Amino acid sequence: MHYGHPDVFDRVFHITRGGISKASRVINISEDIFSGFNSTLRQGNVTHHEYIQVGKGRDVGLNQISLFEGKVSGGNGEQVLSRDVYRLGQLFDFFRMMSFYFTTVGYYFCMMLTVLTVYIFLYGKAYLALSGVGEAVEIRALITKNNALSAALNTQFLLQIGIFTAVPMVLGFILELGFLRAVVNFITMQFQLCSVFFTFSLGTKSHYFGRTILHGGARYQATGRGFVVRHIRFSENYRLYSRSHFVKGLEVVLLLVVYLAYGYNDGGTLSYILLTVSSWFMALSWLFAPYLFNPSGFEWQKTVEDFRDWTNWLFYRGGIGVKGQESWEAWWDEELAHIRTLSGRIMETILSLRFFHLPIWCCIQASYTRK
Repeated sequence: MHYGHPDVFDRVFHITRGGISKASRVINISEDIFSGFNSTLRQGNVTHHEYIQVGKGRDVGLNQISLFEGKVSGGNGEQVLSRDVYRLGQLFDFFRMMSFYFTTVGYYFCMMLTVLTVYIFLYGKAYLALSGVGEAVEIRALITKNNALSAALNTQFLLQIGIFTAVPMVLGFILELGFLRAVVNFITMQFQLCSVFFTFSLGTKSHYFGRTILHGGARYQATGRGFVVRHIRFSENYRLYSRSHFVKGLEVVLLLVVYLAYGYNDGGTLSYILLTVSSWFMALSWLFAPYLFNPSGFEWQKTVEDFRDWTNWLFYRGGIGVKGQESWEAWWDEELAHIRTLSGRIMETILSLRFFHLPIWCCIQASYTRK
């Protein structure tokens, strides 16, 4: 089930076994892998012969890469919801099932779990701080000298789960290049801000994968084939990353500030930094990566032009035939187009209730502090 454009189909085999009706981007956005699923379910073979390995010269811009990753992530979300994957899971033996999981939906599922872990951790810390329970428990742990309880409360190691995703890459470098060159390459990549890029990519994958699971309807993203080493306007970056990165990054920053203001830290500043450094890194990467990787992103004249274009986009009214690139109102309608069903609206409402609970707890804590 090679995830790429299939070059050759055995027409006689597929037609005599029902055809390959799902191998269409109208039905499923990842049409190529669904044809592989159908072939495997019908006792067929899918082989991939690689004679020469070459690097494909495309997708060198951040926006192109993000669009492509969004398309693939949405396709994996459709695979999770499909009958094909369910049937394959019923038929595979354990070892082939593990291989199948890791090479299809498992990777994106782990990405989504990593982001959800950060959210659960920060909301848990914020609620413990605002309710006063965290402070009471930590003081009790200090009085009773319960070190195990203190260690459980300061669970900064939970936020380091994302580091494990880099382990296969490091081991691959060591096998191919040797230990010393692998270390040099890894340090060089850090200077090239690869950690910022892959943290930003983590948000892209988890957003589109999770949205497709909740609402379905993954869309084809035209990544383009043009010259992409050019300055990207702020309005274009905002349209592409607002819902997936900017809003969520600001939410994480808000939770970190609330925890800083109301949280109980016996260890002081150092304890807070060790506890939240990875969350701050994720939030800042989501907020500022499009500008770090944008050619001429900090040139003053282009910043002035971006602001003028941004204000024109904000104040242009939508209407019939107006595209999202021209008007904020039309873009907003397009962003909400995937919520088509009653169950989808209920799910979005439930998820949005977290914004309603936080200010209530803040008001309760503020009134308690004044007393």
